[in-house]
Amino acid sequence: MSISDRLRYVAERAEIGERAEALFSVEIPERPGSYRAFMRLLGQRSISEFNYRFAHDSTAKIFVGIKLSRGDAEKHEIISLLKEHGLKVIDLTDNEVAKLHVRYMVGGRVADLEHETVYRFQFPERPGALLKFLEGLHDARNISLFHYRNHGADYGRVLIGVQVPPETRADFIAHIEVIGFPYWDETDNPAYKQFLDHERA
Repeated sequence: MSISDRLRYVAERAEIGERAEALFSVEIPERPGSYRAFMRLLGQRSISEFNYRFAHDSTAKIFVGIKLSRGDAEKHEIISLLKEHGLKVIDLTDNEVAKLHVRYMVGGRVADLEHETVYRFQFPERPGALLKFLEGLHDARNISLFHYRNHGADYGRVLIGVQVPPETRADFIAHIEVIGFPYWDETDNPAYKQFLDHERA
């Protein structure tokens, strides 16, 4: 483990120990636009982590970390808010397996997932930035993979998989150009090919 990894690990553990971050498993509908609706529900709260991988179900299970300014009281408010809107939520804040392992392992390969392309985006890190990014994506596109982690840097980084048939690729590229954030096509990245590519499922 590198020094930066060690420091990140210590910082993440400290935030949870100080009740400055909550971890949740949340079930949202598996349909285009669900991420954006979920982020709108959370408002201007700072998201520290957002992990998702497509599954052949009617509901999607996401792993989300949320920064807290008022400790457990705020965490319980968030749980109530999500439940009031019909979302199933499990509090993983004190779950050792979630804190130490699962948060880094959400994902995997999915069989029979067509036309997945993978992009890496970078945008200025500030409250509401992740929601702005999601607002810029077209609801007609199905998001099949999503990973975001706030490391306290000046820029937020997102890895996203989107189902884009070849005949609509040019239209999709034109659309993400309008969003205005730097991006890189990572569909042929060897790390993706080895561990996440559906073709190897």
